[in-house]
Amino acid sequence: MPIAPTPSHSLAPPLPPAWHAPLQIGPIALANRLFVAPMAGVTDRPFRMLCRQLGAGYAVSEMVTSQPHLYRSLKTSRRANHEGEPGPIAVQIAGTDAQMMAEAARYNIERGAQIIDINMGCPAKKVCNAWAGSALMQNEPLALAIAQAVVAACQPHGVPVTLKMRTGWSARHKNAVALARAFEQAGIQMLTVHGRTREQGYKGQAEYDTIAAVKQAVRIPVVANGDITSPEKAWQALQRTGADALMIGRAAQGAPWIFSAIAHYLHTGTQAPPPATAQVRQWLLAHLLEHYRLYGEYSGVRTARKHIGWYLRGLPGSQALRQRLNQEEDCQRQWQQLADYLQELAGQWPQWPVAVGSAPAADDEAEAQNAFEASEASSPAISACAPCRP
Repeated sequence: MPIAPTPSHSLAPPLPPAWHAPLQIGPIALANRLFVAPMAGVTDRPFRMLCRQLGAGYAVSEMVTSQPHLYRSLKTSRRANHEGEPGPIAVQIAGTDAQMMAEAARYNIERGAQIIDINMGCPAKKVCNAWAGSALMQNEPLALAIAQAVVAACQPHGVPVTLKMRTGWSARHKNAVALARAFEQAGIQMLTVHGRTREQGYKGQAEYDTIAAVKQAVRIPVVANGDITSPEKAWQALQRTGADALMIGRAAQGAPWIFSAIAHYLHTGTQAPPPATAQVRQWLLAHLLEHYRLYGEYSGVRTARKHIGWYLRGLPGSQALRQRLNQEEDCQRQWQQLADYLQELAGQWPQWPVAVGSAPAADDEAEAQNAFEASEASSPAISACAPCRP
């Protein structure tokens, strides 16, 4: 049964004064302090642009490999495609070799990157098994060497370097504060901390005490990430961490308007009304068209399924539709069936009937990522079909 949103009339305490000013990363002023988290297989260019349209002030690309032999792969070329994307263009790179990471930074700067972000937060096994992502937090000298090398590569171009990490490797090995101080000394200009350890993955609850300690330990901006799934939780995370910005990940899946909802709550203390269903229909259908254009028909119709599933979560009569669309292999038919369903929904529910904050569970995210990788592996080396244009 849909969750009918109920406006709140209780006012939240006023925002910290700094939140009324743009956040500066080196020479770049960001539009606001609500960011989209980089998520592999999710935050591609169409989704980033939609989140920016709906209130996010900053969006970082999906993780891009630092291995040169993969630069020309279809997956990497798609992730490095920033055509038509508003600035600043931020690219996240991942790897374990300091010089290779420095070269990856230069490569992406040559292709338009205006900010380079280092991934030391990804908990995925295939990344950590290669000692990249959050696994680097176990090797502090290597983590620092990578930060120093990337900063040195970016400085001649005037490109700031940021870094995303976790609270530590495990509950007994939380070293985010020590690493934060070292990274600041190395020239990192902003830190994002996810409030879980690598050992937790996405299970359990994020804790904000470590993020607050990092904020107290450094002078550069600190971004809080983890379990920010509603406007109220955004305020709680801000209160408990004192962070300079908030980064939202899984809660934006299926509800990219969460950024404007959070901004409204932080500035007014009241819940924003849910968007009109007809408006959501326009956003979703336009998003799918851009998705098909980026991926082509073969991969596009498959990789769109996860986004459609997140949008349809909890909607009346959507389960049978989702099953049909998951089997559909023609993007025009997929688009049209969804358009027809949303048109009918708009007639029954003038306002979107599912509350902001219905984030997909971690297992759902893993399942979606597995499906994404499977479709990428089976897709042709080039996009043989022209993107659908329903």
